[in-house]
Amino acid sequence: MLSGKLTALKVKSLTRPGRFGDGGGLWLQVRDSDRRAWLFRYTAATGQRQMGLGPFPDVSLAEAREAARLARAAVRRGVDPIDERHAAREKAKAAARDSSRALTFRAVADRYLAVHEDSWRNEKHRWQWRQTLEVACEEIGKIPVAAIATGDVMRVLEPIWREKTETAARLRGRIESVLDFAGARGWRDGENPARWRGHLAKLLPAPGKVAKVEHHSALPWPEIGSFMAELRLQDGAAARALEFTILTAARTGETIGAIWSEIDIAAAQWTVPAARMKAGREHRVPLSGAALAVLADVASPRDAWIFPGGRPGKPLSNMSMLMLSRRMGRPKLTVHGFRSTFRDWCAESTDYPREVAEQALAHVLGDKVEAAYRRGDLLGKRRQLMEDWAAFCSRDVR
Repeated sequence: MLSGKLTALKVKSLTRPGRFGDGGGLWLQVRDSDRRAWLFRYTAATGQRQMGLGPFPDVSLAEAREAARLARAAVRRGVDPIDERHAAREKAKAAARDSSRALTFRAVADRYLAVHEDSWRNEKHRWQWRQTLEVACEEIGKIPVAAIATGDVMRVLEPIWREKTETAARLRGRIESVLDFAGARGWRDGENPARWRGHLAKLLPAPGKVAKVEHHSALPWPEIGSFMAELRLQDGAAARALEFTILTAARTGETIGAIWSEIDIAAAQWTVPAARMKAGREHRVPLSGAALAVLADVASPRDAWIFPGGRPGKPLSNMSMLMLSRRMGRPKLTVHGFRSTFRDWCAESTDYPREVAEQALAHVLGDKVEAAYRRGDLLGKRRQLMEDWAAFCSRDVR
């Protein structure tokens, strides 16, 4: 242990183990060339103590001397500098907690979206979340998230619970998610005031008792041939996308996100990646001759998207097919409803087993035992099913 004034040059050269003093209680403790740290040694009411001032070279000689000077000043005031530092850190933590707990519901909702929206499969879902939470923010957006109570949540939900029950129920769930997020981050304490079971369920009527659940509007299966004949007279990417969607019994997001690299023309197969599937599993779609004809009609080497949108480098809008249906004088039909049309046709007009039809729709089997024993995706059987469906879609019975 050597004492005496240090210099910056000397400090850099000290690599052998030992303690080297600078005077006034400041020491450089050296373990080896990679482990050197500053210490301040002093006498407190409880006896001899030493306080770490940081490693060298992160803390320079000049910075260590200034820290030691402040510590000596504390000792002269009768204050233990270690206790003073601990108190300062606790004060900073408390200030940070107070600051975070002052975050408004809107600020936390924005943070929730920033964290989670990349995990949502399509832009429509992200848009729905933003729009739904904006409804909540109009009422409670400026309230600190730590202060939101049951009355605030009720103020958002009650006015629309009976008239827009499905929307209100979805809104409740999303408010609950934001408040759970805030609780997990330490920005609020206590029970979640948007929780349904055992809480809001006692204050609001069950959604199923207020409004009947409305399923996606579907075209009766005997009318599909006439509709397809009319559809084939329509021009544009939206018309071809809807035709392809019907022929493959696909979902909107699966179709508009389709790119040419997913198509194997020789094998007559479309492989939809797991990221774009509702069940999160890759789905192989056998392509009928009619579906391949649609692809031949839209084939463009200039775009990766099979159904490009109006803007360069962008796919078709998720609303394009729905708007086309409305222009065709079918305002009540939904694109998703054509999957119901296909399923009803399978059940009422064919002898195909239920599991073949369900696999064609990429549905997850509800029976866990059945799902465990059936490993394949019935591609061969589904190929004939989709050819039969395409043939039926070509029958115009008008």
